[in-house]
Amino acid sequence: MSGILGRMLGKSAAPAAAAGVQAALGDRDLPRAAITILNYNGRHHLERCFESLKGLDYPKDKLEVILIDNASSDGSVEECRAKHAWVRLVVNERNVGFSAGCNQGAKLAHDARVQVFLNNDMRVEPRWLRELVGPIVRGECAATTAKMFSWDGAVMNSCGGGMNFHGIGIQKGYNEKPAPQFDVPSRSLFACGGAMAIDARVFAESDGFDEEFFAYYEDVDLGWRLWVLGHEIHYVPKAVCYHHHSSTSRTFPMETIRLLQVRNPILACFKNYADDNLRKVLPAQLALALRRTMLVSGVADDTPYRIESVNPRGAGVVGHLWEKARHKVQETAPIRREALADLIGINDLLSNWEHWMKRRGEVQRRRKRPDAEIFALFDKPHWCIEGEPSYRALHEGASAFFGIDKLFEGLDSGRPDPKK
Repeated sequence: MSGILGRMLGKSAAPAAAAGVQAALGDRDLPRAAITILNYNGRHHLERCFESLKGLDYPKDKLEVILIDNASSDGSVEECRAKHAWVRLVVNERNVGFSAGCNQGAKLAHDARVQVFLNNDMRVEPRWLRELVGPIVRGECAATTAKMFSWDGAVMNSCGGGMNFHGIGIQKGYNEKPAPQFDVPSRSLFACGGAMAIDARVFAESDGFDEEFFAYYEDVDLGWRLWVLGHEIHYVPKAVCYHHHSSTSRTFPMETIRLLQVRNPILACFKNYADDNLRKVLPAQLALALRRTMLVSGVADDTPYRIESVNPRGAGVVGHLWEKARHKVQETAPIRREALADLIGINDLLSNWEHWMKRRGEVQRRRKRPDAEIFALFDKPHWCIEGEPSYRALHEGASAFFGIDKLFEGLDSGRPDPKK
């Protein structure tokens, strides 16, 4: 992490553990931890996940594992009861989402000092949990995020988190080859919800994951909020796990995932930016979202909608009557489902303005850290997520016009742009 943030916070650029100052925790010092795992039709993942947890180098009397099943229909519940009776199983009648399910598990945990969240499509190394909770116990930070490899260990999945200025999340190191740079502890904008730990008191006092997000970007929102509230999040490279990336996502229609991935970054920005900065970012964010919508809309030719292309005399009387009749019958026009999902997602903010202003106020009233001390954590604030020329031109032009380029001047990490 850049030394800029360290100087802002009056601390070194990396946690003390990076310099080898802190010794590993002994069993007596380890806190009681509760691991909450969400499951939705993930029966094929459970065996490998639970077997790796059984192999943890962690006192069994200080560990509780909770599986929140979101109304699976694939036999997950039956398998858990038959093969993994040591896991505390909670079965929901419907899919309440990732955010609510994680909060549910945290509330059910027995006397946990640290709340841990793990995806069901993970396997962890024996020292994963011991390393993950260490910085929290030593008081170095409030939350931690693990080093996440692909399932076969060939590439990285996550080595800390950042985002661009309009809220598109970044998993550092995603799809990159393992390298020494990923072995260095650092501060992170957010902890990946698939493998993270957080002080239980802080989690409760900060209101946990936002349940209105349902899934996706709830971890970005929580992490950003923690920094706003005065806490820190650290990346712990010795806490190693392996991940089947986006395994659950593939079971849902693309447009339902798209809606969340468009809406939730907008909501996270709306809640967490300070007033002056939100006034700069929001117009550009909405403009870029609308341009992306058009890119996936499937509208190849917009001339039928332009009055200058209409020639009422050229068609003659019969032609004019035919066009009038055709328009009366064809009152709708085709648009791709992904584009409609985008519009619904954007409208979730615009049509519920008073509600989200209230939600925003709940965060801003408790602010303890200015945006200027957080922006270096974005890592790649100017990252443009589309290569299409008009989108890139809009991205650059809006950044300049609204003063966003100056807001993040000098704060790009210099790393290559994230891989999609």
